[in-house]
Amino acid sequence: MKLRVVAAGAVLAITVSAAGAFAANRPVDLRVEGPNDTLLAIEVLKTIPVQNEYTRGYKRSLFPHWRDVDGDGCDAREQVLRRDALGLAQVDPFRCFVVEADWLSAYDGKKTTDRTDVDIDHTVALKEAWDSGAWQWTAEQRLAYANDTSDSRTLLAVSSSSNRSKGDKDPSNWMPQLRGYWCTYTANWISVKARWGMSMDQSEWGRLNNVLSETCAGTTMRGWNPPLGGSAPTSTTSTAPTVSTTTTTSVSNISPSTTRATPATSVASAVGSSTTSTTPAPDGALPTIRPGAFCAPEGALGTYGGRIYVCSKTDAKGTPYSNGSKRWRQQT
Repeated sequence: MKLRVVAAGAVLAITVSAAGAFAANRPVDLRVEGPNDTLLAIEVLKTIPVQNEYTRGYKRSLFPHWRDVDGDGCDAREQVLRRDALGLAQVDPFRCFVVEADWLSAYDGKKTTDRTDVDIDHTVALKEAWDSGAWQWTAEQRLAYANDTSDSRTLLAVSSSSNRSKGDKDPSNWMPQLRGYWCTYTANWISVKARWGMSMDQSEWGRLNNVLSETCAGTTMRGWNPPLGGSAPTSTTSTAPTVSTTTTTSVSNISPSTTRATPATSVASAVGSSTTSTTPAPDGALPTIRPGAFCAPEGALGTYGGRIYVCSKTDAKGTPYSNGSKRWRQQT
């Protein structure tokens, strides 16, 4: 079914389909053009594939962290300490070292002036990222993720005690002590998973869906730019069985001036090689792809929902995608 939304004089079409007994009515993926987009968090959640975790082979050393990957002279830890300080931090400009500042931990409300009491938390912990798809990434992609300061939702300065309490748990096993931060934390978790092309397991997806359907109903989130460098492998197959029901999805809480939704997606993009988002196909058959995902090579063909898609540098109207990227779009 199609839900039509009138926003700022324009009519936007959001295609809704059913996919999953416990996650019914998951829609065709939303396209995220940039940080100015405003999206319902629960709609972004519905674009994330549900899969069993890959639990073998993780080592923390596979994610070198607190490096200066953006070349500004400051490592990621110092950048976040300075960014998340209350007021203006005192910084040694020669070493890019935060000498003095105040911090307030969003997880538990603890305030400190001692930088040794502050941890930089990966919203989606490194092991959780590995289990959710990073095991397929290149070393460059893992380095970029571990030090991602290009989107403030990836890394956060919090109290050491809250970070250690959280560990590598996902929301099905841990939520912040401050319930007033739950809605923000939930939206941040989803944004990181979507932006970096990660999957979720069933209990994780179910807990987030429950929170966004009850305590945090109507929570919105801003869009994002792709992480530096390109695209990463993404998973496209849900482990949940398919059902045949559909329902109408409410989008009344989306800001009308900034909302953008189309039947394609770029939510699964990350750093590194230009890897196609496909499901392997038998010899002679077209691979199953994820509409809107980054792809290579240009001109390659794939299929989704019984329709043929092409890997192209332009959309169906001939408009080039940003940064010269190539995406799967329906063949015209």
